[in-house]
Amino acid sequence: MKKIILQGILYDEKSSYLKGPALAPPKIRSLFMSPSANYFAENGREIAPEIFDDKGDFEIDTYFDIENLTFKNLKNSEHLLTLGGDHSITYPVIKAFNRIHGRVDVIHIDAHADLYDIFEGDKFSHACPFARIMEEKLINRLIQIGIRTLSMHQREQSKKYDVETIEMRHIHKATSLELKNPVYISLDMDVLDPAYAPGVSHHEPGGLSTRELLNIIQAINVPIFGADIVEYNPTRDINDITGMVCAKLIKELAAKMIENN
Repeated sequence: MKKIILQGILYDEKSSYLKGPALAPPKIRSLFMSPSANYFAENGREIAPEIFDDKGDFEIDTYFDIENLTFKNLKNSEHLLTLGGDHSITYPVIKAFNRIHGRVDVIHIDAHADLYDIFEGDKFSHACPFARIMEEKLINRLIQIGIRTLSMHQREQSKKYDVETIEMRHIHKATSLELKNPVYISLDMDVLDPAYAPGVSHHEPGGLSTRELLNIIQAINVPIFGADIVEYNPTRDINDITGMVCAKLIKELAAKMIENN
């Protein structure tokens, strides 16, 4: 297996409430390499920095530069892990991913469906990426897990695009997904209950525990070609609690990429 491409996208211009996620990638990197923890994932595999082809963190001039940057970074590898950034980055990242891998399935883990056709006048808001992804038919299948804020419009959008939704109230179904194709995982940190992840812009009570999130990831039994970790806002974190969860997720996502390859 080739090294996993690692890139950081320093971008939060599409955030609708608070800025801060643009600061996340370097913070996550520093916590990943902190001597307070080691590099071993729970399956026993060591996820040392050498496993990654680390392209660094990128300041973005214009939103649409994210696609070309990602395509350039990914074109010589199969596997990609992106550190955001607000959730708007997932649309251009998936566009670049599609250019190389074609249409894969996506597991989107989030408190919010991010299916608005337009939000606050912006079709590329962090509340809209999956509407753009689905209308452009960039993926085969969208499974959303942990959702607990579905508006009427987003329920209509979900039905329109044939999205498979496991709302938080039905979360017991999330560890028994019937998967056949390679997947991309988009992981919004606010899927976690604020007790486990205070460092996000949108606190949405009633979410996953860190253990429940890890169980969902560890139950995936098909190849994982790519993933993103988005919406970590270090300006709202407490004692790096959320940042350390992000660092652990790097290890667990990379370990599953390698294990399921």
